[in-house]
Amino acid sequence: MTDDDTFAQQVEQHRRELRVHCYRMLGSFDEAEDLVQEVFLRAWRGRDGFAGRSSLRTWLYRIATNACLDALDGRKRRLLPDQAGPPVGAGQPAGEGDAGPWLQPFPDHLWEPAAPSADEPETAVVARETLELAFLAAMQHLPPRQRAAVILCDVLGWPPRQTAEALDGSVASVNSALQRARATLREHLPAGRADWAPSAPPSEEDRRVLRRYMAAVDRGDLDEVAELLAQDVRATMPPYPEWFADRESVVAALAATWDAGSPDYIGAMRVVATSANGQLAAASYRRPPGGQVFEPFGIGLLRVRDGRISEIVAFHEPALFPAFGLPPRLDR
Repeated sequence: MTDDDTFAQQVEQHRRELRVHCYRMLGSFDEAEDLVQEVFLRAWRGRDGFAGRSSLRTWLYRIATNACLDALDGRKRRLLPDQAGPPVGAGQPAGEGDAGPWLQPFPDHLWEPAAPSADEPETAVVARETLELAFLAAMQHLPPRQRAAVILCDVLGWPPRQTAEALDGSVASVNSALQRARATLREHLPAGRADWAPSAPPSEEDRRVLRRYMAAVDRGDLDEVAELLAQDVRATMPPYPEWFADRESVVAALAATWDAGSPDYIGAMRVVATSANGQLAAASYRRPPGGQVFEPFGIGLLRVRDGRISEIVAFHEPALFPAFGLPPRLDR
């Protein structure tokens, strides 16, 4: 095996965590996938300049961070519909508002948090890592360099000096960026959350709620779905800009699309469990009127509070189904 082959194998070992890092920076699974290839290309071209003054992992993160900053230059930030305008029924007709670009979900089976190792003591502590959608949405309110400083320092646990080296800046500039970024994040993080510590994983009770919800959707049981929704449930459906801020408006929207006699009827539904961003998730398939098979429809991330669904973010991007390892259709 040549030195080049060894180098390529060593770099490849970091693919998963670099993809997660790029996703945190960009908010897009598709763009993160593409950018990891750019990172590997930059690393290959610069391999002769890697002098071993830092670990290979640290060097790759520096390349990835700067590749992300280049990609973000001049780009619009990725949000969720509820960050872009008022809900349906609040003085805004359905279908109006910002058209994105929106955040995308990240498949859990591709997320492998890094664990500390003896030869790379700077590796992040697993318990501090999070891909929770709420944090990704809050991060989008930061300018790119502040975003990078927070991810490197507060998520990966790098000291300000090491972060400054990665960003070609000073320790003072990093500390200043962190101070401003943390203040901004506090304004946009979920209530009661003030840092990057991940929320508790879904409980068995939460999973029971998910199973009830999936069964109700399969049956088209609107009453059961309504029973499972919190009164203040928030529902968004990227790439559609409209969103809903309470149970009544969510149920009304579902009633129109689930009614076989309505011109808005979307067909029968089937739902399978999946997992994204460390949260409960379900992938929905629909059989359109007159159709024979159930086609990919959306991937919904759910949040449960006190036994009720308090948030649904349904990403209507069928092109994401292969990344989640989901079947291209359901025949049942």
